Amino acid sequence: METGQPPIDLDRYFKRIAFHGTPAPDFATLRALHFAHCTHVPFENIDPLFGRGTKIDPASLQAKIIDAHRGGYCFEQNGLFTFVLEQIGFVVTRLSARVRFGTQRVLPRTHMVELVELDGRTWFCDVGFGGWGIFEPVELIADREVRQFGWTFSFRREGEYWVLQCPECPYGADQYAFTLEPQLPVDYEPPNHYCATHPDSRFVQMLTAQLPTPEARYILRNRELVTVTPETATVEPLETDKAVLHVLEKRFGIILPAETEFGPLPRPQAGA
Repeated sequence: METGQPPIDLDRYFKRIAFHGTPAPDFATLRALHFAHCTHVPFENIDPLFGRGTKIDPASLQAKIIDAHRGGYCFEQNGLFTFVLEQIGFVVTRLSARVRFGTQRVLPRTHMVELVELDGRTWFCDVGFGGWGIFEPVELIADREVRQFGWTFSFRREGEYWVLQCPECPYGADQYAFTLEPQLPVDYEPPNHYCATHPDSRFVQMLTAQLPTPEARYILRNRELVTVTPETATVEPLETDKAVLHVLEKRFGIILPAETEFGPLPRPQAGA
């Protein structure tokens, strides 16, 4: 990991995601780390919502996600994950994607994903999507369905693009599209700045925290907690800031100051 900064404290990272074992650059480790990370580190946008922005260098990611026990969005979570994988010895290729989840518009490339090469096979990884993201690495092969707990994933080819699909997603099967053009960590600085500061970015417009488990996906959207299983979806209204803070702590493990005020948070519209 040639970043010019101190390496990630792997022991503290493993404790943060409840990973137990001896890491090695093999598939068993990759699979276990991927699942542990995405089920323990919530997708969340609290810093952009409060105008604090985000930093995606290794030291900042360690301070926020590991030391402060927070979450983050894709550039933070997948950024940290790739630094960890490289430190263990994995061969990682960073990629950029266009999100299609919940929209019919063509969006800029504001999502980070990665590929890992192992023993002649290419594994797709993404611990930072939230919503209907994958739990474990998926081999990069088109038109082959993979079942992960109650959800199905597959890749569809669309010209130069690969499209990740999840048919159980109520907002449409297409989650995002990506090419195989390699990215460098610095390539994520402009889209990260856009996501964290631009007035059209969803991350400065609404509060969200999301965390999947094998049984259910928990999604906080402003003042609603949505619990989704493969068969059902329930919505719990949260009328006060105290109720939002309680859900952030109990469901997502995010502890904010008791005096935190979120201001007006409208009910999210369909597809938001």
